[in-house]
Amino acid sequence: MNDSSGAIAKPAGSALLAGVALLASQLSLNLGAALAKHLFPLIGVEGVASYRVGIAAIIMLAVFRPWRTPLTLAQGVNVAIYGSVIGLMNLLIYRSFSRIPLGIAVAIEVAGPLTVAVLSSRRPRDLLAVALAAVGLYFLLPIHSGVNQLDPVGVAYAAGAAVCWGLYIVFGKRVSVMHGGQSVAWAMLAASVFVVPIGAWYGGSMLLTPSYLAIGLAIALMCSALPYTLEMLSLRRLSQRTFSMFSSAAPALSALAGLVVLGESLSAIQWLAIASMVGASVLTTLS
Repeated sequence: MNDSSGAIAKPAGSALLAGVALLASQLSLNLGAALAKHLFPLIGVEGVASYRVGIAAIIMLAVFRPWRTPLTLAQGVNVAIYGSVIGLMNLLIYRSFSRIPLGIAVAIEVAGPLTVAVLSSRRPRDLLAVALAAVGLYFLLPIHSGVNQLDPVGVAYAAGAAVCWGLYIVFGKRVSVMHGGQSVAWAMLAASVFVVPIGAWYGGSMLLTPSYLAIGLAIALMCSALPYTLEMLSLRRLSQRTFSMFSSAAPALSALAGLVVLGESLSAIQWLAIASMVGASVLTTLS
């Protein structure tokens, strides 16, 4: 077991635990996303996003009380950027979810961490990973005849979320040297300052409906508080590149969550495109 004294026992076991934590965060995140999509017609995408980050911020601040350890100026800047990226990523991916199936949106979004992984590698085999990712994206974009039914605006939102996901990994690694709970709590506060006013503008008094608030609490726990804490723990034990590779299962898990919870069926070519994106991430891991 590792402890705060710096003692390290069984590094391989620690890495395995970090991988399990990351997988658990992905399962929680995708089930929560499927639940969130049910609220979109009621309080809007922005309202659901404000639930997700606003309630999560309150929970994280109450649990970790991060103000007990003051931030340095550099830490404060990194946390502010990290939190703002989280907020924008939430808004963009939820807007995408409102227009295209979960699995397709996340398959496009995963191009962000894949790019981070490839840029941190110098191996020729990664060129094949890039080719696989390009093939997958080609069959998911609206320019292809097999996926004309996809909303191009939804695809654009997913692409924006991909950029944010890449930045999330970069700045998440920078703040991971802090105490995990402290960094996530400050980041969620920064995200809520960015997102909640937008959600309040769009959702208005409907956000105070008790039944919606109860669902919002579940979404905040499943989509933010739990997964971001688990991911921060993983980032402390895994390299930036390895963390990106573990994220490769996200499109498949999202597609399954969309199928089981929302009944979002995909065509064979769309499943193959998702498999291509997952394969690209796995290949960079093997290299």
